Amino acid sequence: MPWIDHVRTLVIFLVVTMHACVTYSHVGSWYAMSDREPSLLEKIPFILWQADNQAFFMGLLFFVSGYFAHGSLARRGAGSFIRERFLRLGAPTLVFMLAIHPFILLALNPWHASFPPAFSFYAKYVRTGRFVGSTGPMWFTLALLVFCLVFVMAHSLGGLARSAAPVPRPAPTAPSGLALWLFGLSLGVTTFLVRLVQPIGTNVLNMQLCFFPQYIAAFCLGLRAAQNRWLLPLAASPQARRAGWIAVVGGPISLLLLLLVGVRNAPPHAFDGGWHWQAFGLAMWEQLTGVGLAVGLLAWFAQRMNRETRPLRWLADRSFAVYLFHAPILVALMMVCRVLPQNPFLLAPLLALAGLIASYIVADLARRVPLLRAIL
Repeated sequence: MPWIDHVRTLVIFLVVTMHACVTYSHVGSWYAMSDREPSLLEKIPFILWQADNQAFFMGLLFFVSGYFAHGSLARRGAGSFIRERFLRLGAPTLVFMLAIHPFILLALNPWHASFPPAFSFYAKYVRTGRFVGSTGPMWFTLALLVFCLVFVMAHSLGGLARSAAPVPRPAPTAPSGLALWLFGLSLGVTTFLVRLVQPIGTNVLNMQLCFFPQYIAAFCLGLRAAQNRWLLPLAASPQARRAGWIAVVGGPISLLLLLLVGVRNAPPHAFDGGWHWQAFGLAMWEQLTGVGLAVGLLAWFAQRMNRETRPLRWLADRSFAVYLFHAPILVALMMVCRVLPQNPFLLAPLLALAGLIASYIVADLARRVPLLRAIL
C-alpha cells in the first residue's frame, strides 16, 4: 500500500511546518522563538492552522503505527519484534537525547544563556538523568516504543494470535458514520477529563499528556483495524470522505466561532483545561475535527495517491530521518533569518520550506552512513 507511505510523508511535512509556525507565532513551545511576538490578531491564522494540524496529525501517525505493529508482531514473534522496535525507535531516540539535544543547547544556544563548560554540562546532563526528559520531537518514538511494549505484553497474555496466516472471517466492513461520531465524542469527553489534571502546556518527561487520549486510542484503533481488516474498506467508504470534507470546511469556522465567543470574560487559560466550558468545547472540537481530518486524508490518499514513483519513494524513505534531524536545522535557520524583516507571515513559510529542503539533504547524507542507515 504505497499510499500509506505517502500519508506518513505528508505528516512529517506538517510536523516541520508546525515547528516553523510555532517559531514565529509564539503559539505553543519550541526550542527557539522569534524576538518579536505577534499581536493577538496576527496569531489567529496561526492558531487556526496549528490547531487543525494538532487535532489529527500525530494521532494519525499512531494509528498507522498500530496498524503495522499488529502484523509485524504476528510475523516476527515477540522477541524479534521487541529487538526491532528498540533498534528502530529506541536507538534514534537515544541519538537525539544524547547528541542532538545537547548540540542545540551548547552549539546553537538560541537563548544566548551562559552555560558552564561543555564537558561539565554534558557530564551532569547524563549523570543526573536529565537526558530522559530531553526527547524534543522524539517524544513520539519514545511513546510509540512504550505502546509497542504494552502491546507485546497483552499479546503474551493471549490477546492476539501469533500467526499471520489468514483465518476464515466475515468480509471486513468499514466503521459506520455513527461509529466515527461516537468515537470522536468519547475522545472529546476523555480529553476534557484528562485536562482537568494535565492542562495544555504541561508535560511529564516531555510527554504532553493532554493529547494522549487520542494517541492511545489511535494506536489501539490501528491494531483493531489490522485485526479486523477494515482499513481499506474505511478508506474507500463514503462516510470517510464526508467526514473529511466536514472537518476541512467546518473545522476552522467552528474553531474561530469558539474562540470569538470563548474569549469574552474568560479566565486566564480557560481553553487549556479545568472546569471551563471553553476547555470542554476545545476538547470536543479537537477530537471531532481530528477524526474527520484523519479519515478524510486516508480516503483521499487511498484513492488518489496509491502509486509509486521514484520521487515519492525517495521522500518516503527519508521522512523518518527528517523527523529526527529537523529540530537543530530549524533552529539554525531561524537564527540566520534574524537579519530579515520580521514578518511572521513571510518568515514562517520561508523557514518551513528551507527547513524541509535542508532536512532532506541531511537525511539523505545520514542514510549513506552504514551505522545510521540501520536505524533510519
